Amino acid sequence: MKLPKFSSDLILAPMAGITDVAFRILCQKYGAAGGITEMISANALARGNKATLKLIDVVEEEYPRVIQLFGQNLDNLVIAAKYCESRCEIIDLNFGCPTFKIMRQGAGSALLERPVRIGEIVKAISSAVNMPVSCKLRLGISPAKINVLKVAKICEDSGASILTIHARTQNQGYSGKADWSWIKKVKETVSIPIVGNGDIWSVEDYLRMKKETKCDMVMIGRGAIGNPYLFQQILDYQVNGNYETLTPNLRIKLFFEYLSLAEKFNNNWKQVRNQAMNFTKGVYQGNKIRERLSMAKSLNEVKIIMIELI
Repeated sequence: MKLPKFSSDLILAPMAGITDVAFRILCQKYGAAGGITEMISANALARGNKATLKLIDVVEEEYPRVIQLFGQNLDNLVIAAKYCESRCEIIDLNFGCPTFKIMRQGAGSALLERPVRIGEIVKAISSAVNMPVSCKLRLGISPAKINVLKVAKICEDSGASILTIHARTQNQGYSGKADWSWIKKVKETVSIPIVGNGDIWSVEDYLRMKKETKCDMVMIGRGAIGNPYLFQQILDYQVNGNYETLTPNLRIKLFFEYLSLAEKFNNNWKQVRNQAMNFTKGVYQGNKIRERLSMAKSLNEVKIIMIELI
């Protein structure tokens, strides 16, 4: 299935509690080609769970829209994918989440130990919807059980149009160092586009990943938290060979841009407060500011604290 046209080779990773619609659009403003919704339970979506339905907050402004699903029940995954079909351009399947809460459902990284089941899921979804299907993978459960090459090939053969490789094992969680050499090996194993993911904190990290792995696109997660400007820095370097440093004043400016979008899309004020805390990292006396923000009881209080920083 043909992929939609991306405006850059940069993608914002899905992160629970971070990548709400306002943050995704802000990152796209600064150069991300797209963002992915928070991971959504196919089981809950198939049941019509109201809280889960609210997580599908995609809007036309963020084209190409990507909704990420997790689960291992084929019927529910197909129902969920069909529900999402008219709301996005790509369905992303999560086979990489390392958290125990997800794994005990037999989903996320747990499926890496069931490559055949992954193939069945990808085939069922790609056959059920008229749009590209992507898969997010980790290297395996542990260093002794790395099977990403086998799983990547199964995903491709089952109908996946693009793969994202987070170059850590499930056991690593988000600790240790991502082993980018496996991204290169996957790129050499399959013929579909590969997105490299893991430990992109700077322009230099991006350049090194592209050079070392030859990946087609780069996904940025934690490096973009409180710093959507990282995408702009990378684009500026691609065009001009240099980029501007992120300053504390720019961080605050970025927050107010986020706030404007959050108010437009009716974000929960507590979400805005949490994002404010992210944007104050690197700001003078940031610890004290975050302590005040943590005690804020309304959006107005959050605004007052942040306005003082201008």
